[in-house]
Amino acid sequence: MWSILSAGVQTTLQGDPRMGRRHQGVPWAGPADPWSMALANRLVGNETFAVALEVSFGGFTAEIDADCHIALAGAVGKAIVDGNIVPEHTTLFVKKGATLTIEPPQVGARTYVAVAGGFAADNVMGSPSTYLPADLGGYQGRVLATGDSLKINPSLRGDVEPRETPTACRPAMTDHFTIRAVESAETTLLEARAIKTLFGEAFRVGPQVTRMGLSLTGHPLSLRSEGKMKSAAVFPGTVQCPEGGDPIILLVDAQTTGGYPRVAHIARCDRHLLGQIPPRATVRLLHRTAEQATEDLKRKLLFLRQWVPDMQLW
Repeated sequence: MWSILSAGVQTTLQGDPRMGRRHQGVPWAGPADPWSMALANRLVGNETFAVALEVSFGGFTAEIDADCHIALAGAVGKAIVDGNIVPEHTTLFVKKGATLTIEPPQVGARTYVAVAGGFAADNVMGSPSTYLPADLGGYQGRVLATGDSLKINPSLRGDVEPRETPTACRPAMTDHFTIRAVESAETTLLEARAIKTLFGEAFRVGPQVTRMGLSLTGHPLSLRSEGKMKSAAVFPGTVQCPEGGDPIILLVDAQTTGGYPRVAHIARCDRHLLGQIPPRATVRLLHRTAEQATEDLKRKLLFLRQWVPDMQLW
């Protein structure tokens, strides 16, 4: 049992995404940064997407009520167990009664905390992941709050072999992102110079960054339309352009349809990076053809699976 003393800005339980239901209006959810979550689970011997904590922007404290193995990955600020700073990307043994604190990270956005056995969560529509807009999954479908108690899956807890994430596999946290992207269904609605801007200039991320999406500011894009259209399918990674011209990148909790032109789509190989983009970071989109993006994905998965054999990127 973990007792939440401070839940921070936004802490949720996330696991496998809720795939195959977008035609019913049900988004994916799941980890905003699946690679960091997979790394944390690997260190405690869990399945790749066993339920873990996604701590957004730190401020989290919990009392741990039983001996257990834990691991942290992603945007880790200062992690403290009973007054001692502990490292990320390594298997940690924590004794009963210990207190874990995760301070806000200096760079990046989300910290992943895995425990051997995984956290217990409400399984809804085939997934334990929290989808906040509809109160689905996780812990009563909501963010964690002070006073909540989290249970561990004891039946899934086995012998834990201490590990460290190989240096080459550790994602580098930064405030400057170059992310591969392809053209989308309505890219041609952009004026020619706007297309060059979209795939050439460095944008500044707006102040509001959520699991639904983030806005890119600094270079408003000119459209040959009014920035509105009939609703059409959108996915995590879709880049929409509203009438104001500031693009919006959709994340894992994105709605299933949208009424703004889809001017680009983040390549699947780099979509996991979106979960670590904080407010005021810079983002540059690197143009890729569909064929190039497919090859990029194959190469990245080949590399990632050397450490996490069943790794998936969505």
